[in-house]
Amino acid sequence: MTYENLDEKLVNALLDDSQASLRPLAEEFDVSVTTTSNHLSDLNDQGVIEGYTLTVEYDTLGYDVTAIIQLKVKGSAITTVADTLRDANQMVSVYEVIGDNDVIVIAKLVDTDGMNNLIKNMLNNKTIIRRIRELS
Repeated sequence: MTYENLDEKLVNALLDDSQASLRPLAEEFDVSVTTTSNHLSDLNDQGVIEGYTLTVEYDTLGYDVTAIIQLKVKGSAITTVADTLRDANQMVSVYEVIGDNDVIVIAKLVDTDGMNNLIKNMLNNKTIIRRIRELS
């Protein structure tokens, strides 16, 4: 039984599979399940691990279009526009940024018609000055 670099090993294992069970982790690192559990609890308490996430396979759900939309927004409305976009169902990520654009949006949509409707809705917002879109 060795505890050398156990925390680092646990973090790396969880980065690989955030849903890993205690028993396989304990067996992999040749420590007890209790030791593994205690170390993970400590890592949680210290804020090293702040939760466990899941990965969504959007294509499997029928969201075949990814839109990356760059927006230029009137200065005082940046936060309002970003917050409104965060509440929209299609949005995966919304970032307030510095540079030529003010807000960058990553959206997942069923088809190009959905993307076009999203862009038209954005253009109806009087605080959005211009938009640039890219598809992947």
